[in-house]
Amino acid sequence: MRPFLVPPGSAPTPQRDAPTFSILIATYQAAGTLVESVESALAQTTPALEVIVVDDGSTDDTREQLAPYLERIVYIRQANRGAPAASNVGCARARGDFVSILDADDAYDPRRLEALTELARARPDLDILMTDAVLEVDGEPVGRVFDWTPFVVDEQLTAIFEKCFIAWPAVRRSAFEAVGGFDETLPIGYDWECWIRMLHRGARAGAVGEPLMRYRIGSRRSLTDDRVAALRSRVRVLESAARLDLSQPERRALEVQLGRRRRLALLADTEHALRARRPGARRQSLEVALSRGMPLGTRLRGLAAALAPGIAAGYLEALETRTGHAYSRRRPPERRQ
Repeated sequence: MRPFLVPPGSAPTPQRDAPTFSILIATYQAAGTLVESVESALAQTTPALEVIVVDDGSTDDTREQLAPYLERIVYIRQANRGAPAASNVGCARARGDFVSILDADDAYDPRRLEALTELARARPDLDILMTDAVLEVDGEPVGRVFDWTPFVVDEQLTAIFEKCFIAWPAVRRSAFEAVGGFDETLPIGYDWECWIRMLHRGARAGAVGEPLMRYRIGSRRSLTDDRVAALRSRVRVLESAARLDLSQPERRALEVQLGRRRRLALLADTEHALRARRPGARRQSLEVALSRGMPLGTRLRGLAAALAPGIAAGYLEALETRTGHAYSRRRPPERRQ
């Protein structure tokens, strides 16, 4: 028996017929890794109904790299509109009961759809299915994704505000379409925002506790500016969730996490402002010092930076040179969102 991680409740009658899966790969400028992703999708022990590749206006040799596979995949090319738009186009073209999402620089284990099929048949009440994954940094395995971000089976409606514990899922196409798909105004975090809407519309998520895909991160993938943008986008995601019809406990949980994300975004932006010696760095440092909810040590460092921003900038630059990362990034790798 595979280790299923599923929400509690009365077990429904297992589904006799196996659901169908469409694998979706949205790609942009990823010709160097795309072929391995496509091959992993085509090598499934339980074959996908179709493999759809949406090329979001790539200017590299994506089309040439895909030439040997064009008779075995659905290839769609469009003008560059961003990842959420490309994914929506692919989902609209899909015919499977589930759409399984695969990034163009990641790869599936051959048994992934087999495992997801077993989970879907055992728990036909689930609309979001996923597996654990091997986390690779610069090609070297460093652990499993569930070690960094455990899959949550209890209280999913509030837990999803704290962390996006849903990653690279297969989503029931009808449930995905019912919420209107991905928000194309969110270049980062659009997937998390969609899973929040799906869960709060009644979807349930389950996982197979086996690492049946490879998730790859490059050591230089996340620069400071990118981190600031990512943290700001996560604030936008939670601000969007605040418009949902939430119970009082859910709204309280959301407010706690929204405050936390706003503080993280402020810290990251302040560090960047100090290193860049922006004129507003002193004001931002003072804002950190006066922010309610900040740890005392962080507030004291903010006050020191407000009093001597040049010295603080030098310290941060020396720290990043010595350790390879900024102070606020000394934490396990985070999933792309």
